[in-house]
Amino acid sequence: MSVIGNVMMISITIILATILLLMCLGIHILQADDVPDIFKIVNIDHYDKNGKMDFNSYVTLKNVGKRSYLNRYLSVKLFVNGVPSNAKLPTLNGEAFCNSDHTGIKNIGGLGVRGNVNYATSRWYEGQELFIDFNDGTFHPDDTIRIEVYDTSTGQILSRDTYPPEKKYTVKWFYNYFLNPQVA
Repeated sequence: MSVIGNVMMISITIILATILLLMCLGIHILQADDVPDIFKIVNIDHYDKNGKMDFNSYVTLKNVGKRSYLNRYLSVKLFVNGVPSNAKLPTLNGEAFCNSDHTGIKNIGGLGVRGNVNYATSRWYEGQELFIDFNDGTFHPDDTIRIEVYDTSTGQILSRDTYPPEKKYTVKWFYNYFLNPQVA
């Protein structure tokens, strides 16, 4: 073998090893949030019916996913400014909510919570909204709210959404859009 061939083979090997190393490190550095926002926060209200600020802490969620979910198996965790709230919402089924041990929540309602707890038709269908009326003062207008929805039958997180929305063009967005398109 010639000297030029050896140098080229070593150079190509070093370049490929460097690319492989950067890809491996890049995955760890640019770790994307792989939890989708299936249940989107579409509105947060802090005002009473007369338009007076009363820190109502009223959240409207919408199922923007492509399938329906059994609402009796959905639970919600609330984070205010990144800190877990004391609010406890073990189910999104309206009938089961009345009989559940819930704290920090006055009421839930809307199409997404309807149905008899024992029927398979008690679902939160795509496009439907529901509301969660947290105790007044649970959060304030300048707070960052994160809602996580879990499947209680598996313990897995199904959805995570933040309000106000995070900046669109972040490292996470770049990673999801260009390097991991199945998440975007």
